[in-house]
Amino acid sequence: MARHRALIQPLLPEVKTGGRPEKHPHRALVDAILYVVRTGCAWRQLPADFPPWQTVYWYVNRWEQYKVTEQILPVVRAQLRIAEGRNPQPSAG
Repeated sequence: MARHRALIQPLLPEVKTGGRPEKHPHRALVDAILYVVRTGCAWRQLPADFPPWQTVYWYVNRWEQYKVTEQILPVVRAQLRIAEGRNPQPSAG
């Protein structure tokens, strides 16, 4: 999991300089998103040890506008296939 975070971090939009600093690190946001995806819980049921659900949801929407998921999936998929001893690119659709 930590290896995937290292792959994902450079693909996330840059933190804007100037203005108010970000309150929550990207790692905490990604962990919260993965928690919702893994458990299938509603955003409002996100445990309190993650950033507020509204914040996490806002970032999900923002990153989707930047098509971040479309950039992350091929990278993570290739790494998973390599870890399984398979060709990084699938041969069939």
